[in-house]
Amino acid sequence: MRPPWQPLPVAAGVELISLTVLLLNLATVHWPAVASLMGPTHGCAYLFVVIATARHPRRTGRLVLTALVPAIGGLLVLRHLSPAHDAQPGRR
Repeated sequence: MRPPWQPLPVAAGVELISLTVLLLNLATVHWPAVASLMGPTHGCAYLFVVIATARHPRRTGRLVLTALVPAIGGLLVLRHLSPAHDAQPGRR
């Protein structure tokens, strides 16, 4: 049985990959077509991560602020929401 589709991990991955492509494009050939495609993709993924975190049932103010960190905010949110994070000693 497959686990249910989770949009937050997908959006966090798209956010990171799209920013990486944007920065690599900027550092190398700087093709306008790549920037015009990946820029809005990154922006939408970033906004989706922030909104999905704000709507998550286990959200906290600190977690929403973490989601605002570009590129790695979504990954940090996923790490905090993972079951392995809750199983660590000293965690509530």
